[in-house]
Amino acid sequence: MKKHNYKNHFGLVLPIILIATCMSACGSLPPFDSFPIKEPPAKDNSSEDDRIEIFKNERILNLYLDGELSGTFTIALGHSPAGDKDKQGDKRTPTGKYYICTRNDKSRFTLFLGLSYPNTNDAKRGLDRGLIDQATYNTIADAEKSNIRPPWNTPLGGEIGIHGGGTSSDWTLGCIALSDEDIRTLWEKTKLKMPVYIYEKNNS
Repeated sequence: MKKHNYKNHFGLVLPIILIATCMSACGSLPPFDSFPIKEPPAKDNSSEDDRIEIFKNERILNLYLDGELSGTFTIALGHSPAGDKDKQGDKRTPTGKYYICTRNDKSRFTLFLGLSYPNTNDAKRGLDRGLIDQATYNTIADAEKSNIRPPWNTPLGGEIGIHGGGTSSDWTLGCIALSDEDIRTLWEKTKLKMPVYIYEKNNS
């Protein structure tokens, strides 16, 4: 009887597992929820005076603290940056009003500030198109009301955030990428629940 060489089989399977893992969402490696949030989701002590504004067309992120512009950073976006994000796998960066809902210092892209995509507006579009059901819409809406992380495992996609990794091209799966130096600066100056506004372009 011919014996199977299991070591050879394992040698083939392991790289496949590693590749599949690396192709997961930008947030983390291993899965995001295995890491604790670094700040307690207690009282929301952020305000409209502390915010992030992102302009996709200009590839610019502006950080405002106490109503004053604190820093401007160059960004990269998803592979298909134009237009709003509609579903998992479209590689688009969403537009709308979000907030920082998680912080992860174990990200494979240096640091990760998770954003509250999908929000209620995203969920409403998904519901109207039949991508999600009413119960999923309600869960997303309730998460937004409570300023916590929405579900990231629906057909709308998830694990959208701001992280490092570089800005030489639009290379993410929908996240906003900065240089490693800039994400460290942003990490130190931001906090949970800080509003994040993502615009297609600057109309001012």
